Amino acid sequence: MTEQRKVIVITGASSGIGAATVRRLAQQHARLVIGARRLDRLEALREEFPNEDIVPQTVDVTDFEQVQALINTATERFGRVDALINNAGVMPVNPLINGARDEWQRTLSVNVMGVLNGIAAVLPIMVKQQSGHILATDSVAGHVVVPNLAVYNGSKFAVRAIMEGLRQEQHTNHIRTTIVSPGAVATELYRSIGNPENREAEIKTEKSIGLDADQIARALTFAIDAPETVDVNEMIIRPIQQDV
Repeated sequence: MTEQRKVIVITGASSGIGAATVRRLAQQHARLVIGARRLDRLEALREEFPNEDIVPQTVDVTDFEQVQALINTATERFGRVDALINNAGVMPVNPLINGARDEWQRTLSVNVMGVLNGIAAVLPIMVKQQSGHILATDSVAGHVVVPNLAVYNGSKFAVRAIMEGLRQEQHTNHIRTTIVSPGAVATELYRSIGNPENREAEIKTEKSIGLDADQIARALTFAIDAPETVDVNEMIIRPIQQDV
C-alpha cells in the first residue's frame, strides 16, 4: 500500500485469521473498520495500534442491518470502501445421521448468508466507485468433500460458486474478487464444533500440523496489494502434512 491508504472492512475480526489480518493491514497503515460479536476483543486489537485508523464495531453477519451499518461506518468515516473481507465462519463436524438441523441452519446463516449480506451491503458502493475488492475466507472443504463435514462442505462450496458468480457479473465494473481456502489452521474455529470427540480431534490436528493464522493473513494481503489490473481469484493453502 504505497499510494493511497486503503479503506478495508473485515468481519470475523476478533480472533484467528481475522485478527491476524487486522494486524498485518494495520502495519501497512490501512484504514480499518473491524467487526465481530466480541467488541472487547476488537477494542483490544485497536489498542495494539494506537496511531492507526481502526474503528471497531459489533456485528453479527447473519443480520443484514448490522452488516450494512458496518459498511456505512466505513463510508461515513473514510468516504469509501476499497475492500471487504468476509471472514466470519463456523465449522460444525457432525455426521448427517445426527440430524443436527439447528447446527445446519447456523452454518448456512453464518457461512453463506454472512457472505451474501456483505456483498449486498457493499456492492452498490463499489459499483458507484467503479472499483473495489470483495474477499472471502473459504476452505479446502470448499474443494474436497469428506465425511462428517457435509454441511460445512456445502456451505464452502456455495461460497466458491457465489464468489465466481460475483466475479463474472462485476469484473466490468472493476471489482475484484478473491477466495482464500485454508486447510488446517490454528484458530478458535474448533469452538463451533459441538461434538466433544470431534472438537478434540480438530484441536489435535491444528496443534500438530496447523498453519499459523498470520500465514493466511499474508495471502489475503497479497491479493489486496496486487496491482488494480490483477485479480487473484482463488488460493488454496494447506499445511504440507495435510493429506486432504
